[in-house]
Amino acid sequence: SPAILGLVDLIFEGQEEAGFVKDSLHRAFKADLPGRVDLWPLVPKTADEEDRAWHEPVDRKSPRHHNVILAEQIAARIGEMIAGETLPDETRDGLVRRPVRPGDVMVLVQRRSDLFAEIIRACKAAGLPIAGADRLKVGAELAVRDLGALLSFLSTPEDDLSLAVALKSPLFSWSEQELFAIARGRKGFLWERLRATEVHPRTLAVLADLMGQTDFLRPYDLIERILTRHDGRRLLLGRLGAEAEDGINALLGQALAYERTGVPSLTGFLGWMETDDLEIKREMGSAGDLIRVMTVHGSKGLESPIVILPDTGMRRAPSVPEIMEVEGTPVWRVTADAMPPVMGEARHAFQARQKAERQRLLYVALTRAEKWLIVAAAGDLPKDGDSWYQQIEDGLRRAGAVDLPMGEETGLTHVHGDWSGLAQVTVAAETAPEVTVPELFSRPPAPAPERLVALSPSDLGGAKALGGEGGLDEEAAKARGTEIHLLLEHLAGTYPGSWAARAETLLPDLSHDERSARLAEVAALLSHPDLADLFAAETLAEVPVAGALMGQRLYGVIDRLVVTPDEILAVDFKTNAVVPSSPEQVPDGILRQMGAYHALLSAVYPNRPVNLAVLWTRTATLMMLPQALCAAALERSGLLDAAGGGS
Repeated sequence: SPAILGLVDLIFEGQEEAGFVKDSLHRAFKADLPGRVDLWPLVPKTADEEDRAWHEPVDRKSPRHHNVILAEQIAARIGEMIAGETLPDETRDGLVRRPVRPGDVMVLVQRRSDLFAEIIRACKAAGLPIAGADRLKVGAELAVRDLGALLSFLSTPEDDLSLAVALKSPLFSWSEQELFAIARGRKGFLWERLRATEVHPRTLAVLADLMGQTDFLRPYDLIERILTRHDGRRLLLGRLGAEAEDGINALLGQALAYERTGVPSLTGFLGWMETDDLEIKREMGSAGDLIRVMTVHGSKGLESPIVILPDTGMRRAPSVPEIMEVEGTPVWRVTADAMPPVMGEARHAFQARQKAERQRLLYVALTRAEKWLIVAAAGDLPKDGDSWYQQIEDGLRRAGAVDLPMGEETGLTHVHGDWSGLAQVTVAAETAPEVTVPELFSRPPAPAPERLVALSPSDLGGAKALGGEGGLDEEAAKARGTEIHLLLEHLAGTYPGSWAARAETLLPDLSHDERSARLAEVAALLSHPDLADLFAAETLAEVPVAGALMGQRLYGVIDRLVVTPDEILAVDFKTNAVVPSSPEQVPDGILRQMGAYHALLSAVYPNRPVNLAVLWTRTATLMMLPQALCAAALERSGLLDAAGGGS
């Protein structure tokens, strides 16, 4: 707009050191476009509150700090603009005015200072749609540091400090007293002490769930589990404010980026985060219909209908570096009164370059505005009148600006043209395009399949022992059988001289006499010449087998499986005290079990005969079982009837 370009000409008139010649003037391409420049009253400097509550963060400005006041004024004014202000706009029918949208507003600051963060916080607190900071240091965000502490503990449960930080964070919201009570006087690690108490069931449940998933989930999935399943996102935003969402989303994005670099692991991700100063840069030119807050330097190449410059007050010039370059030679800097003339000239040249660069940045800031420029400042102004605020104020007065009442204070405004008399048009809100959902996704969900419960072949019913077993109750007999099976599994194929030591390791809870009795029984089996082929190295021990039999799912473990090119032999070990003299006297439950094994193995080896046998450990007898006898017992179990008959 000519209003803005005319102000630029007045400010930079004759500033040759900044690249502007005396007679250089801008010519507006859209000479008839109305424009406006506002200068808000200076927000006077206020001292930060010294006597504040002990629990308030020391790095956060008080609610009445001048930067906070200015940020709230900016957020309130932007809200008023979006609610009721209009902007001139060019259409095919000529100039009209339209409502202000959030994407029309761009806030430019000289540096990412406290004011920068306060403006973003104030806009989010006011519910304004804002794109957030243009650059974000992921590791410096409080929400990211809280999540990082929890992840560090999950990676190393002995890390007491990380656990304490996580407990004090919004994720668990422990008080100082609660943490002190559990940490004081502990003998071991903090996690061990916490686990031994029952005072915080929710904390224990969350930590136990996350620790159980740490070794199985990728870093992204683990963070998402914290944020979603355990409500971490709501807890963090509730304590830290809506601005914490930028850091959380950036952390998730970095977790996905890390997974593309190699095999994802939590330890690797934490090391990657610590060794790399991750900084996210947003492409603010494609921020959509959102308020943009960025530095002047980062705004090069961008324009916006409304530009607000709030950071125009006193700015200390960069100090001369410790090592100065004097006529091409690096020398140590000395105090100004002790500098020789050649160093003084170099010092003045450096300061002139810094001032020229600052003026070029001011030019960039002023020329980002298309139609409406708003200038504000908070704090002190320099006495030499060299601040941006004072330069713009001087240019406005020379341009004939008039007073702008703002409450009890008065600012300045300079207007070119009058867009209040233009015809107002309403811009229809963007509506999402209609999407036709394919019929596939419109169908009702298929009923969940009936869950099949796998049966063990040993659960098919029938007696497992002959009468007159005596000696041991059922539980003791089962325990003895398990112990024999364990020794047979691990001692077969090993050196006999090591059997006693291995048995002591495998059965540490038995007395010496009980362990010796079990070992003697197993040694007799492994040393029997007729059973050498059964325990050969090429045979298979504890072989799991599963399959469907007449619609019923079966799962079992075969004690010994001998596979040869000509036949299959499945052997089950039985530790019964009373051993039957013939296959016909074998208890019906054992026959049913072996019949089920035959049916499952026949499906695996359809072209080889499957033979069945029972090894009676008490007598070291290998008894072959006829397949027909086992099949008849299996039929008596009722399994076939329950499955709907034979097939």
